[in-house]
This record gives sequence, structure tokens and C-alpha cells, in this order.
Amino acid sequence: MSFDRSIKIAPSILSADFANFGAECAAIEAQGCDWVHVDVMDGHFVPNITFGPATCAAIRPHIRGVMDVHLMIAPVDPYIEAFARAGADIITAHAEAGPHIHRTLQAIRGAGAKAGLALNPGTPAAMAAPLLDMVDLVCVMTVNPGFGGQKFIHSQVEKVAELRAMIGDRDIHIEIDGGVDPETAPLVAAAGADVLVAGSAVFKGGSVHDPAPYGANIRAIRDAAEAACGAGAGAK
Repeated sequence: MSFDRSIKIAPSILSADFANFGAECAAIEAQGCDWVHVDVMDGHFVPNITFGPATCAAIRPHIRGVMDVHLMIAPVDPYIEAFARAGADIITAHAEAGPHIHRTLQAIRGAGAKAGLALNPGTPAAMAAPLLDMVDLVCVMTVNPGFGGQKFIHSQVEKVAELRAMIGDRDIHIEIDGGVDPETAPLVAAAGADVLVAGSAVFKGGSVHDPAPYGANIRAIRDAAEAACGAGAGAK
């Protein structure tokens, strides 16, 4: 994975057709997405159960680009190797999921994946400060993790700006997860985010048999974000 700060759209397959994951992944890539985002939930750290390493391994052959795996699970460490073997390019763990997040990030990189750090809405940006040399991505949760389709928490925009200033010229992505659509994307893009996770806002109105709406939705989010920060202004 090369690094740049251009706007990237990462549809969450949590909103896809569960019976057609392979086709859905191929469809969103064909319609212009940049990354494929996989939300892993355990029914313990968050109140929902979704996917495991077997699902990631099954969809990996259908994804040509980046598979971005977000672990909303606790504990995290026992499962890192399995998700890395399943083909995750990025593995993101929550700062709140365990007492040794530094060790977790080390383990992710040791397994050959890029390391992401996720911050819940109630977790301050300062939590990331001592970990920035260990991460490739910081994910700001703009909803409380656990379910798709929630409303965007506007107070998190300031956190994005804090992180952008804190990161400086480091090669670290700022990802936004939760409530992203053409109305909220400009807010976080202007504050410094470059990876936008969107579920229902991408998949609404389309299907594997009629994927054109996916492309229209992806373009709408990207255009709104790029207009807010200047198209390509953050590219490196």
C-alpha cells in the first residue's frame, strides 16, 4: 500500500447483501470505491455479532484493492494472526478494547498488516498521542460502535482536527466511521480526514444486479468531501 492523503471511500459491507458478499465487493470496487471495510463485531465489546476470519478469507479473492478490517472485539490479540492470514491489509483495534494497546499494535504490524487505532466517541484524541509512531491509521468513531445506520455525532469533528494537528507530516491516515454521507463528509474532510467509511449511504438504492446506484453514491460522497478540502489538495 502506498500512502497518500487523497479522499478514499471505504464502503462497509455491514450494509451489503450478506448472501452475495463476493459479488458485492466486486461491485463496489467496479463502481469506484477505494477500500473495502469489514466491521467485525463480537457481541461483547459491542452489542452485535457480525463476521470472523473465515468471512474475510472468503471475500479476499473478490477484492482487488485494500481490505480494511475493523476489529470491534475484546480481547483482540488472540485473533490478529487469523485476520492477517485471511488477507487483511489493515487491522484496526480499539484503544478501549484492552489494557495493552501498544502491544496490540506491535502484534498487528508483526503479523504483516498495517496497524489502525480506533477511538470511540467518548475517548479523547490525546489517547492516540503516545501511539502515533505505532500506527498507520487512526479511526475516529462518529457513532457508538455496534450497529450501522446511526446518526453522525457532530462533536467528533473537533477530534478529527486535533488528530490532524497531532499527526503532522507522519504517514498516518485519519479514517471516519459512522454516519458518513454527502452532508457529513465535507465536515470531516475539511477537518483533516482522508478515509471515509460509509455503509447505508453507499449501498442504498442498489444491488449486485443494479450496482449503478453504488457508483452514484460513492461519487456524491467523494465530490462533497473533495469540494470541502480542495480536490487532491492533501495528496502526497
